[in-house]
Amino acid sequence: MIRVGVVGGTGYTGVELLRLLAGHPEVRLEAITSRGEAGRPVAELFPNLRGHVDLCFSEPDVARLGRCDLVFFATPNGIAMGMVPELLAAGARVIDLAADFRLRDASQWAQWYGMEHACPGLLAEAVYGLPEVNRAAIREARLVANPGCYPTAVQLGLLPLLEAGVVSAEGLIADCKSGISGAGRKAAVGTLLAEAGDSFKAYAVPGHRHLPEIRQGLEAATGAPVELTFVPHLTPMIRGIHATLYARLRDPDRDLQALFEARYRDEPFVDVLPPGAHPETRSVRGANHCRIAVHRPQDGDTLVVLSVIDNLVKGAAGQAVQNMNLMFGLDEALGLGGIGLLP
Repeated sequence: MIRVGVVGGTGYTGVELLRLLAGHPEVRLEAITSRGEAGRPVAELFPNLRGHVDLCFSEPDVARLGRCDLVFFATPNGIAMGMVPELLAAGARVIDLAADFRLRDASQWAQWYGMEHACPGLLAEAVYGLPEVNRAAIREARLVANPGCYPTAVQLGLLPLLEAGVVSAEGLIADCKSGISGAGRKAAVGTLLAEAGDSFKAYAVPGHRHLPEIRQGLEAATGAPVELTFVPHLTPMIRGIHATLYARLRDPDRDLQALFEARYRDEPFVDVLPPGAHPETRSVRGANHCRIAVHRPQDGDTLVVLSVIDNLVKGAAGQAVQNMNLMFGLDEALGLGGIGLLP
């Protein structure tokens, strides 16, 4: 059994992670931390876990967490980097679901996240946890940086094209929509029902924190600079991300459907839909899948890729469990066999 600690178990990502871990046959939860809820039964805050998780929230004690085999951080940005060096020294492995270790450049991290990095020496060691790209490195990692939700949907949609060189690396557009749970479980006027319901808006158009992460991943695939315009939108739904991706085609004779099918043929959590399909966010609600469709409108030179995920599962907690399975030599899909919830 893998002895697991979860730091920051009170957010939407945290409770989704607990839901998946509670049903995992090879996991034993040892500690679930929250400074604000310490002493309170986890199932009292999250009644869906009643009968599945019998722990109380506890203070984040590094000594106790260091005795775990693996520690997940489901915390705000900037928290994990203050504790990770000590946990690694104690022999625990770490998966950070926040952004502390996603960017390799400490100065770039400080620019986008507004604080200096506490342990820049670990940025080079941290493995970016996108299994479809870094599976072998994840297996050997002590520290995994779980990708962001938008970056997961965008990269999975564009990577086959850039790897094969069939589209231009310039002029890429990622037009993305997210459910409100992506903003986190906090009191904020902009995510109140009366504010966000029956409405639709773009945000962070001048620059979103996920932009450098997406560019970093795409450039690693091509070995060359990538020019990307990324515009996120907030939609009045709870879960889901829909990424509509645009690229300029270089090779008009390439069978693009076959390209995507070949690239993801052996990937357990990427589903390439038949030609002409339009994936829906509801088809992946609660599931660790990314569903993709590729279109070439009017047989023109602009390619359109549609990519959908559940932002809390393949975009966060599910991908973290997928990474855990790889790190501990388990079946990659163990504990992640849930089917999307309909309606």
